[in-house]
Amino acid sequence: MVKKIQTVLVSVYNKEKILPLVSLLNEKNIKIISTGGTEKFLAQHNIPVISVESITDYPSILGGRVKTLHPKVFAGILQRSNNQDDLVDLRKFSISTIDMLIVDLYPFQETLKQTKNHDEIIEKIDIGGVSLIRAAAKNYKEVLVVSSMDQLESVIELFHETDGKIN
Repeated sequence: MVKKIQTVLVSVYNKEKILPLVSLLNEKNIKIISTGGTEKFLAQHNIPVISVESITDYPSILGGRVKTLHPKVFAGILQRSNNQDDLVDLRKFSISTIDMLIVDLYPFQETLKQTKNHDEIIEKIDIGGVSLIRAAAKNYKEVLVVSSMDQLESVIELFHETDGKIN
């Protein structure tokens, strides 16, 4: 099955490196959804972005610990386009599909090297990012997953070769 990427969720710790890929996605008229700091970063670089909060109708809570952990996000990633029950649920609950995910995890190992502050270390245990990556991996036939900044150049090349179609 060949699928054209239409919507991407971007939630990254390392924001500087994503500009070339996200700019390309914007040029291809791919809808970009993002979270807090990433959303602000993209908007500052004139990349049109939709906040996760506007998708979920729920704010980021617990000091940013809970942003993407929401059924509208995970159903958009986990939906199966060939499953009629899934399609009914998407319509019933007004859920949009997410075809691509760009996530990098908090730098836990770097944090361990830089500090002994327990609270700072605990906050670098990524929950949402890992959950998003696992959901997208489970639905690898439907969702392109970019889980490392080292993959960005390859994904840009892929987009140039396929015009944003995956299979």
